Parts: sequence; structure tokens; C-alpha cells
Amino acid sequence: MSDTLQHDVGSRHIDACCSHIRCARSCMLESRMPDIAVNLERVRERIARAAERAGRRGDDVLLIGVSKTVEVERIRAAVAAGLRVLGENRVQEAKVKIAELGRPAAWHLIGHLQTNKVKDALELFDVIHSLDRVELAHELQRRAAARTQVVEALLQVNVAGEPSKGGFGPETVGEALDAIGKLPHVQVTGLMAIPPEVERAEEARPWFRRMRALAERHGLRRLSMGMSGDFEVAIEEGATMVRVGTAIFGPRPPRTAGA
Repeated sequence: MSDTLQHDVGSRHIDACCSHIRCARSCMLESRMPDIAVNLERVRERIARAAERAGRRGDDVLLIGVSKTVEVERIRAAVAAGLRVLGENRVQEAKVKIAELGRPAAWHLIGHLQTNKVKDALELFDVIHSLDRVELAHELQRRAAARTQVVEALLQVNVAGEPSKGGFGPETVGEALDAIGKLPHVQVTGLMAIPPEVERAEEARPWFRRMRALAERHGLRRLSMGMSGDFEVAIEEGATMVRVGTAIFGPRPPRTAGA
């Protein structure tokens, strides 16, 4: 067989393999799409029941579908099923997704925000949950003023004082609010927290209670807390926003080295 013929045969074989892989991946994704609609409905039902137990309405709780590492096709399926808010952890990942999906839902930044990403974040996100330092507030102010924009943000609280997590200590929330309150283009409407990991959701209840007390003390109406494993307890303790990913989209793929 000539080299040219071998090359053509090899190329066709590679193309066929690639086509097969794409088809298999597409079929796998499509087979999981109905699950997303079912999962979303189950999460809504759980939110409604938890809110009812707390003497509130399910509509009082904003569901944020955490779409980090989730394929665009699955996000689109969740939006088609009625999901109205998406939460992303990384500015760059969100930028790619928003370029493809547009804005069929509101986009919230729920992960750490570096000061050098503020310009992009203001263009991409409707709400920033992770205002975790005064320096960041000043950069938001500078960039938002240039855009004649007021950015809505939540103050991130390190409720348990964990060294591995950012955010203001509970005892410094008042001081931080006073400082940020002088920035006309940054509007803090609530608090956000990620309590310590626990084996049982009930074990997070004291942290959620502490967050609710902080929000009430400072007259803040929004309280972002609770994820797939504990959002019902969070709602019972006063959460107005819950960040749910796995319970809607399923388990996330393991992160590759360097990702």
C-alpha cells in the first residue's frame, strides 16, 4: 500500500473514530437532559417544603443553579426547564459560557474575585456574592463608576474563622459595611457564607443561625447560604438564596491537574 493511500485510510479511520466519540458524548448528554428537568423540579419541591416549615413561601427563596464545570448543553436544558439564575465560580469560565449562551438567565458570581478580574466581572455578572475584602470593594467602585453602574454585592463572611477561607470575620462585618457604605457604586444587599464542611446537614444549623442573626443585626435582606447537601436546613434558618449544583446537574467531573 502506498504512503498516500495509507495516509488517506488512516485519516478516514481517525475521522470515523472522532465522529463516533462525538456521537457517543452527544448521546450521553442527551440521555441526561430529562434528568436535569426532573432534578430541578425535585429541588424546587424541597425548597417549598423547607420554606413552609419555616413559615415562609418557596417563592421567597431564590434558587441559583451552580453551573461551574457543567457543559453548555446541560445548562441550556436547565434553563429550558425554568432555571432563572446561574452561578459561576470563575470569571473566565463564565465568559466563555455567556458568549455561547447569552443571557437567558441572570448570572451570579459565587466564587473568589481577583481585583484584576473586576472589569470583566462587571460586564458579565448581575450580582457578586463574594465581596470578601475592602480592597476589592474599592476596585469595584472604581470600575463601576467608570461604567456609571451600581454593582449589587453580598458581603462574604468567614462565619467559622477558617484560615482556608476568605471573607470578613463576623465581628468585623459592621466595620466593613460602614467602609463600603461610603462607596456610591457598590450596593451591599446581603451576606454570603460557606460554613465548615459537616457530615450531616443538621450540624451546619448553628452557622446558619449565626448568619441570620448577623443579617438581621445589620438590616440586610439577602442571605446566600446553603448548597446541595444542606440547603433545606439553610432555608429553615433564614436563607433567601441557595446555591445548588450537584442536586440539579449531577456529580461534577473530577478536576484535571492544573485546571
